[in-house]
Amino acid sequence: MAARRALKAVLVDLSGTLHIEDAAVPGAQEALKRLRGASVIVRFVTNTTKESKQDLLERLRKLEFDISEDEIFTSLTAARSLLERKQVRPMLLVDDRALPDFKGIQTSDPNAVVMGLAPEHFHYQILNQAFRLLLDGAPLIAIHKARYYKRKDGLALGPGPFVTALEYATDTKATVVGKPEKTFFLEALRGTGCEPEEAVMIGDDCRDDVGGAQDVGMLGILVKTGKYRASDEEKINPPPYLTCESFPHAVDHILQHLL
Repeated sequence: MAARRALKAVLVDLSGTLHIEDAAVPGAQEALKRLRGASVIVRFVTNTTKESKQDLLERLRKLEFDISEDEIFTSLTAARSLLERKQVRPMLLVDDRALPDFKGIQTSDPNAVVMGLAPEHFHYQILNQAFRLLLDGAPLIAIHKARYYKRKDGLALGPGPFVTALEYATDTKATVVGKPEKTFFLEALRGTGCEPEEAVMIGDDCRDDVGGAQDVGMLGILVKTGKYRASDEEKINPPPYLTCESFPHAVDHILQHLL
C-alpha cells in the first residue's frame, strides 16, 4: 500500500449512513455542511438498486441534504457502463423504480442477466428464467452482492443471497460492479484528481464500504448506524481505520485529526 498523503476527498455511503429510507440519521445534514466547509472534495457512493439516481436525489433533497446529482456515483451507473461496453441485452432483475437508469438499453431477446435488489421479481418463475439463460451461456452481472440492508422495520435480505443461489445452480461466477469492487471506488474517484491514498470512505457496511475502500488504499470509517451490528469491525482484516457512533462523529474526527 502506498504511503498516506494529505486528505483531499471523502466518499460517503448513503443508505444507513446519511439516511434510513425516509429518515435522516440525526445530525447528518449539519455534519455534511461542516464537512463541506473544509478543504475536501465530497462524493456520495451507493449500492442502492431500489430506485433511480433521480429518485434517490429527490429523496435526499426532501431530507434537506445539500447534494447535487453529479456528486452521486451509484452501482446502477457502473452496471449500465458495463452493459454498454459488453454490448449485451440484459434481463433486468432490478426494482421497477431503477429502470430509468437503464433507459435506451436493449432488453428484448436477452443474452445476459443483471441482478440487483428486486423483491417483487424474486420468485421461482423469474429466477428460473434467469437460471436457463445462464445455462445457455449468458453472463451474470451482479450490481452488488450485499448480504442484507437496513429498513425501518429491521434488517432485510439483499441481492447477494439470490446472486449466490444462481451462481451455485449454474456453476458460474457473477461479475460484480458495485462496492466492494476496486473498480467501483476508482471510478468514484475519477474526476476528483485524487488518489485512493488521499481519500477516506465513511459507511455502515464493514465489508462493502470499509473493507472495499481499504483494499484499494483508502482509509475506512465504519459507523454504527444502518446495518451495523455489534463486532462488525472484527469481520475484516485489516480492521477499520476508525469505528464511531454515526456520520456526525466521523466528520468530527476528520475535521480534528485528518485535516
